[in-house]
Amino acid sequence: MAYDLSKGAPAPQPESQVFKGYVATVTLYTDRAEIKRKLMGKVTGARDSVIPLDNVIKVQSKEPTRLVNGYVQLATEEDRGQLQIATAEAQKAIANNSRTVLFTWNQRETYAAYLAAVTAGVQTQGSNPFS
Repeated sequence: MAYDLSKGAPAPQPESQVFKGYVATVTLYTDRAEIKRKLMGKVTGARDSVIPLDNVIKVQSKEPTRLVNGYVQLATEEDRGQLQIATAEAQKAIANNSRTVLFTWNQRETYAAYLAAVTAGVQTQGSNPFS
């Protein structure tokens, strides 16, 4: 793609990828993820959010099954305490987190594509998403 670098031309926008999860849509840029929620997605307390990829300390995920929704969470310093707890309350906290996107069984291909893309994006920013 050729950019018009003449005076007054708008700056080129970074490439983005869009992933539709359960009641949320993620737009992934090279430096950040923007999560927009539908009204039903905000009922649990989760809000729209912008997460700089260099703030992500871990990419947590659970693959969706026929019985249970899966998720991808971009964990930051704010989530550090929750990363150590492995209980049902922690699972509820993950689902209600503004940096988490849920995926249904029918969205498992989108889940896999988003997980791969965001993991690569976090690695590009210099973080280790598997720490």
